[in-house]
Parts: sequence; C-alpha cells; structure tokens
Amino acid sequence: MSGQGYSNQEGYTGEIPPSYPPPAHENQYSQQVPEYQPDYSSNYQQQQNYAPPVNNYSKPGNDEKRPQNGPTFEDEFKVEKPKWNDVWATILFLAVLAGFIVVSGISLNAYRGTKDFNGNGIYGSTQTFSLNTNTVVLFAFVIVISLVISVLYFWLARMFTKQFIWITGIINVILGFATAIYYFAEHYYSAAIVFLLFALFGAYCFISWRSRIPFATLVLQTIMDVTKSHPSVLVTSLLGTIVASAFGAWFALTIVAVYMKYNPTDGNEGCNSSGGGCSHAKLIGILIYVTFCGYYISEVIKNVIHTTVSGVYGTWYFCSRSAQGMPRWPALGAFKRSMTYSFGSISFGSLIVSIVQLLQQLASWGQQAAQQDGNTMAMVLFCVLRCFIGVLNWAVQYFNHYAYCYIALYGSAYLPAAKETWNLIKDRGIDALINDCLIDPVLNLGSTFVAYVAALFAYLYLKYTNPAYNSSGNYNAPVIGFTFVIALQICHIATVPIKSGTATFFTALARDPEVFRMSYPELYDQLLRSYPKVRERIHA
Repeated sequence: MSGQGYSNQEGYTGEIPPSYPPPAHENQYSQQVPEYQPDYSSNYQQQQNYAPPVNNYSKPGNDEKRPQNGPTFEDEFKVEKPKWNDVWATILFLAVLAGFIVVSGISLNAYRGTKDFNGNGIYGSTQTFSLNTNTVVLFAFVIVISLVISVLYFWLARMFTKQFIWITGIINVILGFATAIYYFAEHYYSAAIVFLLFALFGAYCFISWRSRIPFATLVLQTIMDVTKSHPSVLVTSLLGTIVASAFGAWFALTIVAVYMKYNPTDGNEGCNSSGGGCSHAKLIGILIYVTFCGYYISEVIKNVIHTTVSGVYGTWYFCSRSAQGMPRWPALGAFKRSMTYSFGSISFGSLIVSIVQLLQQLASWGQQAAQQDGNTMAMVLFCVLRCFIGVLNWAVQYFNHYAYCYIALYGSAYLPAAKETWNLIKDRGIDALINDCLIDPVLNLGSTFVAYVAALFAYLYLKYTNPAYNSSGNYNAPVIGFTFVIALQICHIATVPIKSGTATFFTALARDPEVFRMSYPELYDQLLRSYPKVRERIHA
C-alpha cells in the first residue's frame, strides 16, 4: 500500500491505512498472495504525474507472459496446510443428489411404463388430467431456446461491450411491456400484471442508473478484455452452460414424470407402477423436494464455474504484469481446488441460497393458490412475503458471490471466507464501489429477458397445442413458472464468467489496490477519471 492517508472518510483521521489483513489477524491465515514484482522492462515505465489520453490504455492481456515451464495456479496461490473444508456440506449435497436420482429414476420408470397412455409426442396422449409428453416436448424447446439466447447474449457482451448495457436495458424494457400488453389482450390478467410490474421496475432501474453507466462500462471492458486473452474463461463458460442445460433437461423431465406418477386422479396408470401409490400429499411433498434439488444442484454447478473462473481472474490481477508472469493452466488449477478442498464450502453456500429460493417458490405457489381461490387477503400476504424473501435472497447471494472469490484463491472454509471478504470490502470502502457498479444488475435484467422469451413461448405453446390436461388453463401458471425458472437459471450460469470477473476484480482491488495501480497505471487512471468517487473509496 502507498503511504497516503485516508481523505474525506468518516471515522478516519489521516493515518496511514493498515496493510491487509490487519496484523492482529495475520496468524489466522495460511494462504499466501503471490509476491508482486512489477516488470517495467517493456511496454511501459513507472511514471510520475501520468496523464494518459482518454481510452488510450493498454488492454489487460495484451502483453501477459505465459511461461511454458513456469509456476502453476497451486504454486502461486498456495495453501500451506490444505484440508477438505466443510465436509458435512459435501456429504449433504451428495445425499441430496442421490435422493434426486432415486426419485427421478422411479418417476421416469413409471413414465416409461405408461408412455402409450401419456403420448409419444406433442399430440396423441389419452391422459387428460396431468402433465404428459406434450409438456416434455415443451421443456425441450424451452431449454434449447434458453441455451441459444444465453450464448448469443454472452456473445453480445463480448462483441459490443460499450453498447451492451444500453442494449440490455432497452430490450428488457421493450419486451417486458410488449409481453404484458399481449397477456392483457389475451385476458390472462395475472401474468399480465406480473410482467407489467417487472417491466415498470426494469424501466425505473434503467432510468435511475444512467449516470453510473460510464463506470460500469469501463469495468465491463476490463473484464471482457481478460476473457479475450484467456480462452479458458470462454471454454469454462461454454462447458458449464452445457452441463447446466443438460441438468435443466433432466430436471424438467423429472418434474413432468412426478406429476404423471403421483397424481391421485382416477384412471392414472402411473399409480399402479412400482414406487408407491398416489396421493396429493405425496405429490406435493415430492414436488417440493425435487424443486429444492433443482435449485441446489444448479447453484452448485453455477458456483463451481464461478470459483473456477475467479481463479483465472485472480491470477490475471496479481500475476499478469509481475516478473514471474502468468502461471500455467490457472483454470484447471482453480477447477481442481473447487472440486476437492473447496467443494464443501461451495455446497455450504449453495445450500443457504437454495433454501431461500425454495421459500420464495413456495410463497409464489401459495399466491397462485390464493388467486385461484379468490382469497385477496392471502394473495396480498403472500406477495409481501415474496418481496421479503426476495430481499433476503439478494443479500445471501451478494455475500456468497464475493466469498467464493476468496475461496477460489485462498482455499478458505465458507464462513471464514464470507467474514473475511466482508471485512475486507468494508475496510477498503469497496462496498460503495460495488453498489455503484451496474454489471450484475444489468446481467440480471438480461437473464430476465431470456426468461421473458421462454415464458412467452411456453404460453403460446400451451395455447396453440391445447393439451387436454390444460383445457381450463389450470396448468398455465405452474408450467410457465417452471419455464421461467429454468430459463433464468440457464442464463445466470451462462453469464457467470462476467459476474465472476467483476467480483474477483473488486475483491482483489480491496485486498491490494497497489498491484492494480502499478500493473495498469493507464487503466487505473481511467477508472478514476470515469468515476471520481473511486479515488476516495479505495483510498488512493
């Protein structure tokens, strides 16, 4: 750290800021930050009073060293005494996964045995009371549509970085209002009101964010420049999205099979297959469990990708301009750590998020049931509950997102990493900087856009194929709801590399801003020039 004091910060009196972690905490950590030795032998020299022209900085990745026989990720981010953290969470995840496999196997076996009854395609089912093969085909279309649009959306961020935030906001608002208007025209008022509220909220956010777009654009450009110079980020993203889509297909098929197997309606042939009889209680209980599994497994997949990509961005931040250069295979090293020592920590954090998401989904189902019963008071209460849980979900994911960056680089257990990252960000004032960065909110709007398209497709599919089980429209809400969730999760996972890059950048900036100033003085200057408050927030 430089020897300059804090300025204009409440609670500080001009003393030299302490090194991080503070001395009192040094013995708690065995992790080592790579020793930074800036190399000024090429492309730039350390200068005094540097004032580069606007947008004329050296892009990250343009001159990074990649030694053929240099250190590995494990060497640079060495854990002195590695251990398997949060083992109980790993065991719990494996138990949940095993339970999902069992339930899925029983349900799919019942579906296979009653396939003639449930149909072999969009049409041809003689079953009229529950989801059938028509729904399976729908979910297959939804997954393909979500995957294609998500990949195109990531490509848009990579190719049109400067315009990306504006494009996302405009498309999201237009499509949101268009979808709401269409649902009103179709007299599907419950969906119309929900999508209208989404569109109004998106429009309000976008308008209120305009002043912060330049800073977010500069950070996004930095992140995307790193992805262009490190193909492993794109490969990890693509493979992770494919895995997530494959699980989405498995999850969707299981949901349909559970409805077919355990629906207690008279004449359901699935009740006679192996795996137990049918009842409303059993159907509801299994659906809740399968929904929880869907959230939990998806979160683990997403966070394994997150920690893997965070390892790449962390090595770029600390090593790209150092004398030793970039380590070999940073993505592979980070992935190995994520799947071994840190997998329990990933499972722990994912469990918390999944429980909150399940509660939010249960509140949504309760609101739908109250709407069907015409109970206005219950609808309002469930709506308020959903809002409260939504805020809780945001807070938990916010903490997790940055804790995983620390876990990726230093191999900490979940709770110490969450506490350390929070203290680190607060001590450096980076929390205000993070709150002013629009990248995560914009990507959430983009994921919502993909979910809009998938949900609208699901509605049109149900309307024009007109399956017998949905003749009264009772299955519109659950089918469209599951469609929305599946599409949202797929796009969230597809955009993880961008979110991970942003989170890792801010976490590393909080830990050692001097590395960034010495590595990329031009970009450092641009960061301050585009958003002057940054100078105060990182105590430059």
